[in-house]
Amino acid sequence: MRVGTVRERKDGELRVGLTPEGANALVAAGHDVLVEAGAGAGSGHTDDAYTAAGARVTPDAAEVWSSCELVVKVKEPVADEFGFLRPGLTLFTYLHLASDRPLTERLMASGCTSLAYELVRLPNGSLPLLSPMSQVAGRMAAEMGLQLLKHPGPGRGKLIAGIAGVAPGHAVLVGSGSVGTAAAHVLSALGARVTIMSPDLPRLVQLQELFAGRVATRLSTPHSLADEFRNADLAILSVLVPGAPAPKVVTREMVRSMGPGAVIVDVSIDQGGAAETSRPTSHSDPVYVEEGVVHYCVSNMPGAVPQTSTQALTNATLPYVLEIASLGVTEALSSDRALAQALSTYDSKLVRGPVADEFGMQAAVNPFL
Repeated sequence: MRVGTVRERKDGELRVGLTPEGANALVAAGHDVLVEAGAGAGSGHTDDAYTAAGARVTPDAAEVWSSCELVVKVKEPVADEFGFLRPGLTLFTYLHLASDRPLTERLMASGCTSLAYELVRLPNGSLPLLSPMSQVAGRMAAEMGLQLLKHPGPGRGKLIAGIAGVAPGHAVLVGSGSVGTAAAHVLSALGARVTIMSPDLPRLVQLQELFAGRVATRLSTPHSLADEFRNADLAILSVLVPGAPAPKVVTREMVRSMGPGAVIVDVSIDQGGAAETSRPTSHSDPVYVEEGVVHYCVSNMPGAVPQTSTQALTNATLPYVLEIASLGVTEALSSDRALAQALSTYDSKLVRGPVADEFGMQAAVNPFL
């Protein structure tokens, strides 16, 4: 199979879908690899490194899209790339379709087969291609939140750790998965007062044991959320319903109750955001203030640390890329249920029920499940 990767076009996105090591593994397995010139530069991978790995480098992105059976990316295609989508192409990348109707419609119209990284699900329920970026995003969310709290952050000018004689700030983490856990590690290590909120009581029990009392946990309800948000300094939102829009669990009133200069980092923004006040931002224009609260809602946060993120992501995706290339997409989906669950569009049909519900569309049955 011919496998390709292209330079990412999304604002601030410097990750790449395939490293030279990955290209070399594909070539060693008997496949052709085509890479757009400069695709790996932001992640520290030169065109010469891809060439040395056995890939062919081309200056023309259109050649990659038109001649490869499998295109491996990091982020969803932007509007300028919609014209490259076509029958016979398999696209493997993050998609987050529940917050992107234009892309959903274009994928269906193009006839391409699309597979979403974030929906690959193992029998134990884990999401192996989402987890590494969630860990990065959780750590980044804590770092960014702390920076924005400072002046000219433009937050309220608070050191969340506190010092002798001055109480630490309060960070509320909504979501108990990989993002919330990673953020809690950073914030608790700095001495912040941390509360993790989730409707998943067994997971809260695990976190209470993991952090040995260094963080507080609380069952998430509208009442308890309102209570914890009142005068909180920092909120990190990581509410996930795989393949569906994020529920708006944080109301405008809760945001207002934090007070001027507080900070919200909404990692759920890929799926529409978990606060009523959240809207997508970009690395070039990342922050806005609403209800007096600083909002950071960048939809590709790990793109700011591309060397770390690319290595972590491709470590996880490469086995699936090799599987698709070696077996062909139909056989790979038929033999690997975890991968089959990532199928989003197939034969010009949408096979994601939650996405169809969000947009008032009709969902087809996934033929591989």
